[in-house]
Amino acid sequence: MNYTIILHPAEEGGYWAEVPALPGCFSQGETVEETLKNIKEAVELHLSVLKEEGKEPPKDELLVFSHIEI
Repeated sequence: MNYTIILHPAEEGGYWAEVPALPGCFSQGETVEETLKNIKEAVELHLSVLKEEGKEPPKDELLVFSHIEI
């Protein structure tokens, strides 16, 4: 199963990550690598809780990111 992860620089340093397909699933870390490791654990836990509740894991959504010049 694959999920889109969005990484953001944290104001206090390091990074935080979110999973748009899993509302409320967030994590953080000091480095990109640590943040990815932590968000993977958060996703696994989130999916485990959904399974315990008898819910199906949501499908990932197509997201499009772009930049515009102003």
